Amino acid sequence: MPYTEVEGRRLALSNLDKVLYPATGFTKGEALHYYVTVAEALLPHLQGRPVSFLRYPDGVDSTAFFAKNVPPGAPDWVTVREITEISSTPMRQVLIEDLATLVWAANLAALELHTHQWRVEHEARADRLVFDLDPGPGAGVLECRTVALWLQERLSADDITVLPKTSGGKGLHLLAPIEVTASSAASAYAKRIALEAEAALPALAISKMAKALRPGKVFVDHSQNAAAKTTAAPYTLRAKQQPRVSTPLTWDELAEAGTADELVFLANALPARLERHGDLLAPLLDPELARPLPST
Repeated sequence: MPYTEVEGRRLALSNLDKVLYPATGFTKGEALHYYVTVAEALLPHLQGRPVSFLRYPDGVDSTAFFAKNVPPGAPDWVTVREITEISSTPMRQVLIEDLATLVWAANLAALELHTHQWRVEHEARADRLVFDLDPGPGAGVLECRTVALWLQERLSADDITVLPKTSGGKGLHLLAPIEVTASSAASAYAKRIALEAEAALPALAISKMAKALRPGKVFVDHSQNAAAKTTAAPYTLRAKQQPRVSTPLTWDELAEAGTADELVFLANALPARLERHGDLLAPLLDPELARPLPST
């Protein structure tokens, strides 16, 4: 078994040649290399946020393991925090705040990294707002784009700066920095905005998850603002047929995209994209941009 040293931590690496994405031949070693390459952009978005893992030790076509609690056998240098406010049973969750922990997680085939909208220092009190735009059958990312542009304008009216990224699947995520507030208040505000979107775009947007309502429409999922819910982190791989990445976008490239394929980004495209654009979600980390949610 090969070993490596990362920031003074000795790590055993296993099964680097194992194919995790059979449709493309993308291996576990390539997944580790991807996460190391994007770590500078990714790690700030994980700072202080308990991470839930979606592990695929036998590849994306096999059984997934969803882990909120710290996996067995974690090194004693991995940062773990007890989380008490979001469940009747306390959980011990991992914080990925350095490259060594990121490599350790990737070596577990933790392809997908999901985080809450709050940090451990203010558990269950959100500092981000999120909308997950999820297209139903017959709709796609370009329909999500129409809803996203409406939401951008609507949130701007409340002085909220919203930033887009691909979900890494068929939809989009919109994120906004907000002043720390109870997750219940963030959820209530997001639900109100989702209802407004449904009223403004009745042929396209829906605010309810019911499958019968979804053909041809975009579900404006506001529920991920709840304290217990998580959202795919920026730059995380997704367990699709290809090694897609949840990728930050500019509003211009989102508006100008002519096909859905223009909004699909694979792992091998991210290093050059980061070189060209930097972290397009960096404003999400700027406390000067955080705004209070409207009180009514």
